[in-house]
Amino acid sequence: MIRDITIGQYYPADSVIHKLDPRVKLFGVVIYVISLFTFRGIWGFLLVTLALAAMIKISKVPFRFMVKGLKAIVIILIITAMFNLFLTPGETLVTIWKIKITKEGLKSAVFMAIRLIYLILGTSTLTLTTTPNQLTDGMEKAFRPLNHIHVPVHEVAMMISIALRFIPILVEETDKIMKAQIARGADFESGNLIKKAKAMVPLLVPLFISAFRRANDLALAMEARCYNGGAGRTKMKPLKYQKADHISYLVILGYLVIVILMRVLL
Repeated sequence: MIRDITIGQYYPADSVIHKLDPRVKLFGVVIYVISLFTFRGIWGFLLVTLALAAMIKISKVPFRFMVKGLKAIVIILIITAMFNLFLTPGETLVTIWKIKITKEGLKSAVFMAIRLIYLILGTSTLTLTTTPNQLTDGMEKAFRPLNHIHVPVHEVAMMISIALRFIPILVEETDKIMKAQIARGADFESGNLIKKAKAMVPLLVPLFISAFRRANDLALAMEARCYNGGAGRTKMKPLKYQKADHISYLVILGYLVIVILMRVLL
């Protein structure tokens, strides 16, 4: 499961979405997430499904590679579905001891599970088609007006970029430590939940030490290069909108209009 975590990874490909300005992709993901949690009926989910399928197809990222990332959130999906299934009041379908499964709870659990799956797939498309540097530059440029109200946009973008860069590194480090501990006789699979939690201690301690060591090395490297924030910094490759970016904005705005119309009419 460790190797199935795809969050923060970049998948190189020659696609239209890879070549788009990161600001366009950020705007598109925001509109997509808003539409995902706006709809309640089957027609709305059908529209979101078509939009997501088209986005994955155009990105040229293998669907099997994206689905691998869902394995890491199976527990969250199950817990969320169970809460919606058992705690939503309504027309009772099944009664198990003191637990009631309602028609509204079943519907809410299914829709919430679909929303979470679509949310992971949609946001993964952003990180899989955008390098951390491009994502940092896009966020910094898009939220630059917030500098006027003293929001440290550059520092926030830098922290997000570093976090995204560290995810694949820590995943690889976790895999190495786990294999080393298994070679020493550690067992991470058998036993009940408490035993499995205790077995994770030999894995978490060296992982935290490695993470702190990497963070310290990064801080020393930034100080050695006289890094002092975003004041007066320039870009080697400044972001510039191309024709495809303007067309993409129009497509996203058209999608937003359809979302609003369906919300009002349906």
